[in-house]
Amino acid sequence: MNEKVAMLLNEQINKEFYSAYLYLDIANFYTKKGLDGFANWYEVQAKEEQDHAMLMYRYLQNNDQQVTLETIAKPDAVFETLVDPLKVGLAHERYVTSLINTIYDAAQEAKDFRTTQFLDWFVKEQGEEEKNSMDQITKMELFGEDARSLYMLNSELGTRVYTAPSLVL
Repeated sequence: MNEKVAMLLNEQINKEFYSAYLYLDIANFYTKKGLDGFANWYEVQAKEEQDHAMLMYRYLQNNDQQVTLETIAKPDAVFETLVDPLKVGLAHERYVTSLINTIYDAAQEAKDFRTTQFLDWFVKEQGEEEKNSMDQITKMELFGEDARSLYMLNSELGTRVYTAPSLVL
């Protein structure tokens, strides 16, 4: 494996674990606001991000690469309104998309076809993550001011269950 690609994947492991921390922080905010459905949605999201990190961890190991675990930064976002965490989540997903694209570019440049194939799943996943984030913002902006609608949206988000990714390394 190309050295630069391996380094970027190692860095991405840390970014994925940070994503999990960020989403747990968001879940905590919503729990304090009494919105357990929103909290559930972000707790499931945190589990997904942990799985993403572990997929990269295992991929590096399966390709005889050293995994280097670094310190995970503390989330520092400040949430004042109910829509703030949703907007932070969307901005973060867009950032992660840019990171995945950077790794993909490096793998293509190195003609590392196995890694580009591995990353194809993450590219698709990021498209879904951004759409989910945008949809949540739209729903909150449409319904968030109305208590009954907010209750229904919270109930909808509370039904989300965790499903582990089915990516073959």
